Amino acid sequence: MPALTLDQIVSLCKRRGFIFPGSEIYGGLQGTYDYGPLGVELKNNLKMAWWRANVHERDDMEGLDASILMNRLTWKYSGHEETFIDPLVDCHDCKGRFRADRLDDARCLRHPGKRPGECGGRLTEPRPFNLMFQTQVGPVADPESFAYLRPETAQGIFVNFNNVLRATGRKLPFGIAQIGKAFRNEINPRNFIFRVREFEQMEIEYFVAPGEEDAWHQRWLEDRLAWWRSVGLHADNLQVYPVPREELAHYSKATYDLMYRFPIGFEELEGIASRMDYDLGSHSKEQERLNLRAKVMQNRDSVERLTYFDQANNRHIVPFVIEPSAGVDRGVLALLTEAYDEQQVKAVPPERQQAIAEALTSFARSVGRNDKLSADHRDALLARAEEIMQALPESLPQVQSLLDMPGASSIEVGKKLRGQAEPVLDEAFRTVLHLKPVVAPFKVAVLPLKRNHPGLVQAARNIHHVLRLGGTIRSVYDDTGAIGRLYRRQDEIGTPFCVTVDFETLGLGKDPALRETVTVRNRDTMEQERVELIHLYNYILRNIE
Repeated sequence: MPALTLDQIVSLCKRRGFIFPGSEIYGGLQGTYDYGPLGVELKNNLKMAWWRANVHERDDMEGLDASILMNRLTWKYSGHEETFIDPLVDCHDCKGRFRADRLDDARCLRHPGKRPGECGGRLTEPRPFNLMFQTQVGPVADPESFAYLRPETAQGIFVNFNNVLRATGRKLPFGIAQIGKAFRNEINPRNFIFRVREFEQMEIEYFVAPGEEDAWHQRWLEDRLAWWRSVGLHADNLQVYPVPREELAHYSKATYDLMYRFPIGFEELEGIASRMDYDLGSHSKEQERLNLRAKVMQNRDSVERLTYFDQANNRHIVPFVIEPSAGVDRGVLALLTEAYDEQQVKAVPPERQQAIAEALTSFARSVGRNDKLSADHRDALLARAEEIMQALPESLPQVQSLLDMPGASSIEVGKKLRGQAEPVLDEAFRTVLHLKPVVAPFKVAVLPLKRNHPGLVQAARNIHHVLRLGGTIRSVYDDTGAIGRLYRRQDEIGTPFCVTVDFETLGLGKDPALRETVTVRNRDTMEQERVELIHLYNYILRNIE
C-alpha cells in the first residue's frame, strides 16, 4: 500500500534518520528541516545523478557555484526587489497571517481553540510582502550596508555569463548548471519539505540563438521528463501543465510546470521556462544598442554587455534562455512518496488485532477529552485514528505515523497503543522504500547471522570493507538485531540488497560446497541467492547500475 498521507512520510523520515525538524530541542523554527544520516545520502545521490546527467554526460554544459550573497543591484535589475512579492493579510481576531491570494473570501479560516472555519475574523487589506531575506554586510548598520540571501540560483549564472564564455570559449547553444541553496521568507511554509524557507535548487540556464527557443523549450521538457522517470518516478504520477499566458512570470514567453502526484495532490516539481532575452538584457549596459525583445528596467550600473558574438553574421546578439529549474527538496519528497510501500507479509492473529483496536479506541477517547490540545491537532488525530480503525488490519502500519503526529506524544495511552502495535508490525508487516539503486542511501547491507560469533562478525566486516573500497558501492554493516529485524530495517530505508554471512560461509555448515559463499537477499522480491565471495562485488555492482 503506498503512502496515503504526508504524515506517513514524515514519520518514516524522523524514525529512520532521513529528515528532522530544524532546531527541534528549542521548539523548532517553522519552514526549516535538517537532513539526517540517511537523508543527506539520498539528497546527495539525487544531486549527483542530476549533475552527472546534465553536466558530465553532455557536451554543451558547464558547471558553476556562485555566491549566495550578491551585490544588491543584482536583485534590483533582475526585478526581484519590485516583483518578488506576495500579498499579505492579518486576522484582527486570531492574529493569524496569510497570503491573500490563498483565501477564498475576506474572512479568516481558522482560530485557535475552535474548529477550522469557525473564526470568521475580519482581515486587513492586503499589503505587499517581499520574500527576500535581508542580512547585514560589514560592521556598520546603515541603509546602504545590507544584502539579500539569494531567493534563487539563476542570477548567479546570468551575471557570470561573460566570465564563463571567456573562460570556456563555448558556442551557442550551451548551458550553465548550478546546484545551490536559496532562501525565501515564505508567509506560510507548509507540507513538510515541500514549501520551506531554506531550500536547494538544481538549475540550468541554457542559452540559444533567438528564433531557436521554442524547439529547445520542447526538447528540454522531454529531457526532464525522461530524467525524472530514470531516477524512479512513474509516468502516471507526472503531469505537464502549460502555464496559461495570464499566469506567466513577467520574463516568461512560455513555461511548462512538471507536476508530481504528492500525497497532497499534484503540485509543481520543476519549472521549465522560456525566458527570452530578459535576463542577460536586464544585467547589460547600453541596452538601447541590443535590440532586446523583452521589456527591461533601464540599467545605468552594469559595466558589461552580456552578449554573444555571432561570427556567421558578424554581430553581437543577446541569447535567449531556457531554464529548467527543480527543487532538490521537492525531488527528495517525490522519491520518498514514489518509493513508499506498506506490505502485509503474514496474517495478524484475531486476538492481537482486537487488542490493538481497543487500544486505538482508548487513544481516540483520550484525544477527545484532552483540553490541552489545539483544535487543529485534536481534529487531525481523531480523523486519522478513525481512518485507521476503519481499515484494520491493512492500516496497522499507519499507527506509527499517528503516534508521531503533532500532539500525540501528550496522550499517555499512546504508549500502550505503541506497545501493542510494534510487535505485530515487526512480525506481520514490512515498510519498503523501493528506491532506485542510483539514489538509495545504501546499496548493500552486510549482516552476520549471529552478532556474538567472532568468526561470522569478522567475515562480515571483511566483506563490508571490500565492498566499499573505491567508493562506488555504499555499504553498511549492521549486527544490532535478529536477522529478520535487520532485513525489515534495511527494507524500510531502501537498501536494495542484504548480504548475510552464515555458517555455510565459514565452511561450518552441512554443505561444504557453500564455503566462501553468502546469501544475497533482494529488497523488492525478498528472494535469496547464494553468491560466491569472489563474484560478490561484481554481482552487486551489476545490479545497482
